[in-house]
Amino acid sequence: MRYYFVFFAFIFTQIFAQKQPTKLSPSKEPFFLQNINQKQEEKVKHIHSDTFGVSKNKFDGNPHFSGNVIFTHQGSTLMADEVILYQEENFVKAFGNVKLQNADGSIITADEMEYDGNTERGIARKNVVLTDPKQTINTNILYYDRKTNQAYFNTGGTIRDYQGSVMHTKSATYDIGAKEIDFTGNVRIDNPKYILEGANIKQNQQTNTAHFSGATTIFDKKNPRNKVYTEQGSFNQSTNEVFLNKNSVIYYNNKKLTGDRLYFNRNTNFGKGDGNITLDDPYENRYIKGGYGEIYQDKDSAMVTDKPYAVKILSKDTIYFSAEKFITFQKIDKKTQTKKSYLRAYKRARFFKSNAQARADSISFDETDGVLHFSIKPILWSGEKQVTGDKIEAYFNTKNENIDSLKVIGNAMAISKSDSLNLKDEFDQIKGRRMIVIYEENQIKKAKVIGNAQAITYADDINEKTNKKERIGVNLSTCGEIVADVEERKIQVVSCNIGASMETYPMSFISKEKRFFPDFNWNTKDRLRRWQDIFFDSPNYEEIKYTSDNTLYENAQRELNNKKAKEESTHPKRKKK
Repeated sequence: MRYYFVFFAFIFTQIFAQKQPTKLSPSKEPFFLQNINQKQEEKVKHIHSDTFGVSKNKFDGNPHFSGNVIFTHQGSTLMADEVILYQEENFVKAFGNVKLQNADGSIITADEMEYDGNTERGIARKNVVLTDPKQTINTNILYYDRKTNQAYFNTGGTIRDYQGSVMHTKSATYDIGAKEIDFTGNVRIDNPKYILEGANIKQNQQTNTAHFSGATTIFDKKNPRNKVYTEQGSFNQSTNEVFLNKNSVIYYNNKKLTGDRLYFNRNTNFGKGDGNITLDDPYENRYIKGGYGEIYQDKDSAMVTDKPYAVKILSKDTIYFSAEKFITFQKIDKKTQTKKSYLRAYKRARFFKSNAQARADSISFDETDGVLHFSIKPILWSGEKQVTGDKIEAYFNTKNENIDSLKVIGNAMAISKSDSLNLKDEFDQIKGRRMIVIYEENQIKKAKVIGNAQAITYADDINEKTNKKERIGVNLSTCGEIVADVEERKIQVVSCNIGASMETYPMSFISKEKRFFPDFNWNTKDRLRRWQDIFFDSPNYEEIKYTSDNTLYENAQRELNNKKAKEESTHPKRKKK
């Protein structure tokens, strides 16, 4: 046996010592021909093979090794069933159970492999697998460069990492040293908790961070409708934090948050964003815009600040809100076991609808049941009517999208221009502890005041000769309860109950001061007349100037004074002693 080995070694040495016939160069792919003018590097070294041979008729006369073949080159070891050595080219072709083991711990296995010792580049084909401590790459053709320590494929492949994620992509470049993979072309990362799809993704296995450029979506596996979308951003797969920087959207619970810069934590299901924030709720036909926003997916709540405003789109109208801060949330009603939606507007809240406008310190909107709460110095306008109180509740009909009624709690007062066709300072007024206002066809039709009810209303009559309406006086009513109709924009007391006191004064018998309640405040400067007025603390419209006609009373007083003076003049004057 020892004799055979010595003889084998002698023959091998002699063959290569002899002048060999000119060997044909291997047919190389362009991948190997790059940097072809570089200097010759260390030769690949044959370590072991069961057999070898040289044949003029086979492999273009180049040496052929078979059976447990081992070659080495600069710290890497190539193993295969068969190897063809192109000695002059420093190039090998390997077949069958090919394995390339590198000094950095990475291993490439394949059915076929080509390796250039000069460029330190190789191509692995058929059933290719690259493994290292971070992941396993499966593909059909793999290109690798030992000098740059990179490998790439462009015919489709699958990558599995140590966390259980499976990545599918058409093309990928793997920087083995930096442990970074650059994916391009229909990338899909399948994780036990999520699915990531995108066009261009760079994933660093050391930091476990993925960077996106191009359209990218991360789906929640439990609920695929909960997802994030971006065209530029990053995903820390260790902390489950997503940073979104371009055309980004967070979809959650059938809602979506958009903005210039977004953040979402998949562990806590908390998200936030700044810059042109929009919180969209398609189910409620409502969206909120602002400079900063937060969402709490598990609580189904959100907050928007920084000059925010809200828009609720109705089939025939639109409602606009503004405030310093908005909070939205959904919760289960304990009685009905149904989920209801709520909107809260805090500090300097504004409300605009075509037939109703309001200001208050805060507004609360039960969107499901259609109840609006205006709190702290609220004031509501409807047509040429104004309602104030400590608190106003508006009941919104969710079917016909109109306000059905108002409930005013504490210091309730309603004011209506007695005749909207003139600019006289004549106003119908009604006030008390509480008030219920009924709407019909988007207009105030009835008011009921309970507790210390008072009313100042103007009385008109039709002149029989001219058939024209004439002012006949002012009604002063004081009752425990007042029911009033609102017809043709006027307030008319229908009934005055419980300790009723009702008197009608001709215009000549009532002064201007008695025609107004002490707390009368007809506000035209702050009223919202268009929806854009919600953005102002006050629209600051020019106050409407009303004329005061007190002529009849002044004439009557003058006559009384004259009459009194005449009577006094007929009385004998007492002489001083």
